[in-house]
Amino acid sequence: MPAFRQVGEKQLPNPVLCMAWSPKRDLIALANTAGELLLHRLANFQRVWSLPPNENTGKEITAVAWRPDGKILAFSLGDTKLVVLCDAEKAEILHLFPLENPVSCMHWMEVLEESSVLNSFYTSEDESNLFLPKLPTLPKSEEKSDEILNLLGEVRLNILVLGGGSGFVELYAYGMYKIATLPGVPGTCSSLCLSSDLKSLSIITEIRSADNDPEICYIQLDTGLLSDCLPEVTRMARKFTHISTLLQYLRLSLTCMCEAWEDILMQMDLRLTKFVQEKNTSTQVQDEFLELLLWGQSSPELQALLMNQLTVKGLKKLGQSIETSYSSIQKLVISHLQSGSEALLYHLSEVKGMSLWKQKFQPLGLDSAAIEDAITAVGSFTLKANELLQVIDKSMKNFKAFFRWLYVAMLRMSEEHVPPELNKMTQKDIAFVADFLSEHFSENEELFDRKGKYFNVERVGQYLKDEDEDLVSPPNTKGNQWMKFLQESTHLKESPLLFPSYSQKSLHFVKRMMEGVIELCLQKPAEVIGKSVKQAVCLPLYTVPESSENTPRLFELPSLYNDKKTNMHYGVFCMPEISPCKLYLLRKFTDPFRPVPNGLMAIDLSNVLSHSIDDDAVGASSDCVYSCQDARFYDDETLTVVLRASEEENRGRVLAQLPLGSALSCEEEFNWDPSLRLDQQSGAIPVKGLVLENQWRDLENMKAQFVAVNGIRKVACVLSSNLRHVRVYEMDVEDEEDEERPESQNASSDQDGLEETPAIQGEAEGRETEGGGQRAKEQLESGEALELS
Repeated sequence: MPAFRQVGEKQLPNPVLCMAWSPKRDLIALANTAGELLLHRLANFQRVWSLPPNENTGKEITAVAWRPDGKILAFSLGDTKLVVLCDAEKAEILHLFPLENPVSCMHWMEVLEESSVLNSFYTSEDESNLFLPKLPTLPKSEEKSDEILNLLGEVRLNILVLGGGSGFVELYAYGMYKIATLPGVPGTCSSLCLSSDLKSLSIITEIRSADNDPEICYIQLDTGLLSDCLPEVTRMARKFTHISTLLQYLRLSLTCMCEAWEDILMQMDLRLTKFVQEKNTSTQVQDEFLELLLWGQSSPELQALLMNQLTVKGLKKLGQSIETSYSSIQKLVISHLQSGSEALLYHLSEVKGMSLWKQKFQPLGLDSAAIEDAITAVGSFTLKANELLQVIDKSMKNFKAFFRWLYVAMLRMSEEHVPPELNKMTQKDIAFVADFLSEHFSENEELFDRKGKYFNVERVGQYLKDEDEDLVSPPNTKGNQWMKFLQESTHLKESPLLFPSYSQKSLHFVKRMMEGVIELCLQKPAEVIGKSVKQAVCLPLYTVPESSENTPRLFELPSLYNDKKTNMHYGVFCMPEISPCKLYLLRKFTDPFRPVPNGLMAIDLSNVLSHSIDDDAVGASSDCVYSCQDARFYDDETLTVVLRASEEENRGRVLAQLPLGSALSCEEEFNWDPSLRLDQQSGAIPVKGLVLENQWRDLENMKAQFVAVNGIRKVACVLSSNLRHVRVYEMDVEDEEDEERPESQNASSDQDGLEETPAIQGEAEGRETEGGGQRAKEQLESGEALELS
């Protein structure tokens, strides 16, 4: 009786390019050629959600990886060179960052090292909560703002490793902060594995040359600095990830402020400009309004502007819009921008303290001068936010008085009743309105050339424009005693203790400048750590014939694995041109300078099954020779493989579990000649034969080609050679219902027949996911208790 139970099967409308099981739950993420990211549940392969391609992110998914806690899904896009972090529960994009090169593979690992220093940091990491108030959620996106803050995840260090062409390899702590850029890796990365003790990084690269076929190489990089300085790396990375998260929070806050500012607030400026262009008199607009204020009389042109274009009703609506918008922006500045800026200053100050502890943090490249510049930039942003608050407060008072007077004047023009409470105007009120008119209603020819309007009555919107130009109407600092004192003081004028104010620039401009300075501050450690990484091992394995260049390469061997218990790197691969029936196993200690016994061996798959697959062909197993289609590490001692019989017409494909214990006990050593590729000396590799008892299953009616496994959850997903047909299995369960429930009742015996129904399947998928946005969360929650048990 086979030990694998099939729990789902589906024919997908689009070919699958990437598969990755969640490390914590029975969920599998798939990326297809249409640019969709799909999440399916193990049971019946039920779809949980689908994230369609987006113009802002891209359409060509090249790699997928799960954060070790299973809450965040990372995927890379080749057409836009972006890496996107997506919430696994709600299919919402939480964070994205650009790269210089497209990503071809990624690996997200978690550090499992324990020490008293690290444990004390894990328990004290939340000290900032004692000093800083909790950041308020953003309006209209409360859930998303919480998720942004939850991007940090657990305190224990995890690192997202990205690899691509032209030797591109980068490490991102917590999936957000670039902790290292590794130079000098040859070729294009096809697989990556960073050891859990951070001592080394294993890479499979494909090196191309003009004369020869592409060459597959195994490279091991010494990342000893990360391992030796693990407590310091964790502290620094955690702080910088806090900073990256807060920058994202400030961006969202500023976006909400821009949404709160409405285009209706520009109506006064545009209508006054139109009035200037159409009026026949040479009188200034300011004089027209002053005449109305002092004598209660207006020209026919002004009266037509007020009564026909602005109207009493329009004036009331404009006043209400200004009050609502300004109040919303004011609340966002006070509760979100200021809180976020304070938290940013706190964490940057802590990083500065780290940088001054040179014995611990100088090897990691922390530069106290760059951090000081970042602190100053955040201070300037805080000052600009306070300046905006003052402008809003003054504008609200000015507009309130101006609209009250103008409303009464328009009621009198229309000979309507004026309420007694609005009819009273003191001399002080008249002077206030006159000052407002003189300051805001003077025609500006330069402004017309730049913006197409003569006036800038509305002063808040200019702070929210994402432009490099100076403010049209910067705040008037005449008579400001503090500014006068600073200008007259030779000591304070250029003091580093005072934050520069950039009075001529918008809030958006200062924000972008702050982000640039902080980015420079974050770059230095990545460069220093990257330069410390050296190549320790480079083993040329074999060449890939040009004839196979058109086959899908995203799933292909070699695959890498890190045994955390024994601190070993494993690589598994095939050389079908040399020995099609052998599977090769490469072992290296994570310490690249420690020699490993039995570092390379071959597993003979010729007669791996102990008896025949077909009941009517008993005794024929010895005549059936198998080759390996795909192999992935199920756990430290088991390899999950897809096997293909040499006689395809008589035998199907097989899913099997290979125990590695006997193969690893091989005592014969292989002496590697460094001047030759491995395929040129393959005859000397020690070979170990295996015979399976019942740890295999015939994959009927399926041309299986690839497999993805999760040994922790004991699940596997098999993909066909046409990349559309999938089956999922529970691996360590007796399939008691196997005889009652055929493995594939409706499947065609020919794979081509399965390919004829993608449109129908697509419709079924669409029906299945109707209302999927709401059901996704319910499905995840409903199965979580069972999955985590």
